[in-house]
Amino acid sequence: MSYRLDETASGVYVIAVTPFTDAGLVDEASIDRVVEFYLERGVTGITILGMMGEAHKLTSDESRQVMNRYLARVDGRVPVVVGVSQPGTDPLVAFAKEAMDAGAAGVMLAPVNTLRTEEQIQGYFSGVLDRLGSVPVVLQDYPFVTGVNISVDTLRVIFDRYANVVMLKHEDWPGHSKLTRLRASAGRQVSILVGNGGLYLPQELARGAYGAMTGFAYPEMLVEVCAHFARGNADLGEDLFDIYLPLLRHEAQPVIGIALRKELLRRRGAIASAHVRSPGPRLSAEDHRELDRLVERQHRRLAGASLAAA
Repeated sequence: MSYRLDETASGVYVIAVTPFTDAGLVDEASIDRVVEFYLERGVTGITILGMMGEAHKLTSDESRQVMNRYLARVDGRVPVVVGVSQPGTDPLVAFAKEAMDAGAAGVMLAPVNTLRTEEQIQGYFSGVLDRLGSVPVVLQDYPFVTGVNISVDTLRVIFDRYANVVMLKHEDWPGHSKLTRLRASAGRQVSILVGNGGLYLPQELARGAYGAMTGFAYPEMLVEVCAHFARGNADLGEDLFDIYLPLLRHEAQPVIGIALRKELLRRRGAIASAHVRSPGPRLSAEDHRELDRLVERQHRRLAGASLAAA
């Protein structure tokens, strides 16, 4: 089955890690394992080659290798979004079209970090989106990392001008009021999935987000919380979220977060190695002991909770 992303997309599009061996090579066997891990936990879709997927540390050949392996293993069971952001427009457009030809449901695009004015931002996206044609696009709004602040007015211009922009990955921080203003604004509505590690997921769902496009080593929590909110059980969803919050917050730390996530996925059997490519963090013995404590406390709280499954 082939998917094509549109404005109705909702649920959890998990940001997938890029697994490496201990020697730092792309681990295709672990890609297969982590795909099954994500699907068994009920994700709606998978997003690959994102910022937390260490895409910036891959060669162009490795990016193609990772993309093709993920798409082959998923085999049409859920939509796959491919991150294509890079400084040059020509290679970006070429890779986006290659991804769609290989079976992707859409591509994710962030602004280059040299943009400062509204005119520059609109000019950049016009130049890229015109060339992408009908390719479904997820626009990533993540000023904490990109340094580019996109206003609600500029987003509205882009949404209304380009029908191929079907989703916003909302990661402005803090951005709750921005989400509210986007939902209340006139014009074409697009799907809004939220990132930032899921730290504010209940509040963002309450303000009209369609779901999450983020990573967490316990994606089943993201899935359950979104399902509870979709069924009108907001309190139940937030109660479940609260149990996972200490570990979620710990994993969402800048810089070290990717190492923590990969170690948790390794412990859960999803990948064989927690290796993070250089430049990247390495966990100390104390880091491991902290993780042990947080996981143990989470398991104990889950065992004592009486929360209905979504």
